Amino acid sequence: MNFSKIKTILLASMVTLMAASMVLLPEKSFEASVRGLNMWWEIVFPSLFPFFVLSELLIGFGVVKFMGVLLEPLMRPLFRVPGVGGFAWAMGMASGFPAGAKITARLRQEGHLTRDEAERLVSFTNCSSPLFIFGAVSVGFFHNPKLGFLLALTHYLGNFSVGIIMRNFGQKPSSKEKKANKRPLFAEALSALHQTRLKNKKPIGKLVGDAVISSINTLLMIGGFIILFSVINKLLFHMHITAFLARLIEGVLSIFQLPATLSMPAIAGIFEITLGSQMTSQAPEATLMQQVIMASFILGFSGFSVQAQVASILAQTDIRFRPFFNARILHGFLSGFFTFLFWKPFEQRLLSSHSMSVPAFLQKHDIWWENMLLWLKQYGPLFTIFMLLVCIAVYVQTMGAKN
Repeated sequence: MNFSKIKTILLASMVTLMAASMVLLPEKSFEASVRGLNMWWEIVFPSLFPFFVLSELLIGFGVVKFMGVLLEPLMRPLFRVPGVGGFAWAMGMASGFPAGAKITARLRQEGHLTRDEAERLVSFTNCSSPLFIFGAVSVGFFHNPKLGFLLALTHYLGNFSVGIIMRNFGQKPSSKEKKANKRPLFAEALSALHQTRLKNKKPIGKLVGDAVISSINTLLMIGGFIILFSVINKLLFHMHITAFLARLIEGVLSIFQLPATLSMPAIAGIFEITLGSQMTSQAPEATLMQQVIMASFILGFSGFSVQAQVASILAQTDIRFRPFFNARILHGFLSGFFTFLFWKPFEQRLLSSHSMSVPAFLQKHDIWWENMLLWLKQYGPLFTIFMLLVCIAVYVQTMGAKN
């Protein structure tokens, strides 16, 4: 029996097992589905939708091309990607998963990137948003807003390091690529902006409508993966598969001097980032440093749920998923290492009871990350429903115009 047949039998068995477990545990499956749905329409949709629409419009109007020409001297030497990669990098950090993959795939479809450049770019433009790190993890799970500073520092530093390491991925720099390191003129950027806008012959109304429909289609796909992996994680736990996998990695954790109680949160985080981070913050017999190191790894690895979202987006192009997956493993270990490296100075400066030097954005009287998260939970569902209705109206109008 060859590997292909074994793979077919294995996949069929896994799907059958999941279907049977959903029939046997309908209440648990329903609870997990509701949890995933609430996360999507309260937080994910309202926080990502504006960024997705804005990125589509910026690409259509040529602003991204304008930024790309100006950022060429920075992005090309550092990461061996065109300057337009700077836009994907910035939007990915600001809005979180999987905005970087969405924008990278769009740039590849527009012909701004080669396949190797797109695979290098997508490897370091997908990261957690500051809202999730400060609001959900540090405040919501650890109940300590100061930890958000360390988690964000190590997460984004790990992401930057992945970009530097992945610059050696793919073909060697060509003579054209080396020549592109010369500093471009501002006039060239304006010319690129104008030429890109002229090539896009869509009216403004059509461009906005397409941006809304494309963004909502992507977010619906993301919501499906969030709900699916929420159910899978719950079923794996109740079928004791999570506990079995946890025992297998206890030896790996001991190598890094981490307690066995972090094995269950690690497995949960490998599948789904939010549940893994929450379980990590509640792990017994683990010091705060050990909990934060594991949380950093989970944030860097991103979880199979996010990776499945990215794989679905990349499948629309010729960008391969494997470099992205390898980069996530690297990002997880680098983030954990940087957390261990910076823990002592961070503890002395911010966590010590004698420390008085607390950054203004971390002071208790002005935790705006937490306020933003609470605002999304309160008004996010209304925004989601409203934008879905707008999308339906735009889609009906578009189909009517075609007919």
